[in-house]
Amino acid sequence: MTSPVLQTVALACERDLRLLFENLDLRLASGEMVQISGPNGSGKTSLLRLLSGLMQPTAGDVLLNGRPLNEQRAELARNLLWIGHATGIKDLLTPQENLSWLCALHQPASHEAIWQALAAVGLRGFEDVPCHTLSAGQQRRVALARLYLDSPPLWILDEPFTALDKQGVAQLEDHLAGHCERGGMVVLTTHHTLSRMPAGYRDIDLGKWAV
Repeated sequence: MTSPVLQTVALACERDLRLLFENLDLRLASGEMVQISGPNGSGKTSLLRLLSGLMQPTAGDVLLNGRPLNEQRAELARNLLWIGHATGIKDLLTPQENLSWLCALHQPASHEAIWQALAAVGLRGFEDVPCHTLSAGQQRRVALARLYLDSPPLWILDEPFTALDKQGVAQLEDHLAGHCERGGMVVLTTHHTLSRMPAGYRDIDLGKWAV
């Protein structure tokens, strides 16, 4: 069995004095995609935040390359890219400026690379306009352009298909599957039914770990 890059051991999460799930064991190895599903309130976003080091578990551990996540704060940005349900971009900055700032967190990107990434998500010609002038779908594309730059191998994505049109959804599905086929890893939540999945795809229903 391939050694996992990301792993949880007996993970439990409590929010607002309510235990959402417990004893969750998850393994993610190179080339795999895991979709986190479950009813509203089951802890899907909370789990992604735990996997990204943005929250601390109530019990259990999150391991990255066999070591506890909380011991690798300086290494997280080199290994993991998080894009939450909110786009995480600043309205007053342009797409170029937003991506320059976001990439500085792990791997600075050149002006040319950023423009190529924006072109890849259909934003050619919008590089230098303030993001508050863009539609919700275009703002989502600015955030997703990070996936077309030199990025970490592990992508953790919360509802990445939100506000995308049919063409954007199909393109993102292809890109996520291609990332896994090249040895990358994806953990995501989505209400969208995926039509393209890599060979290493599986679904984890948090409802099975509900308390």
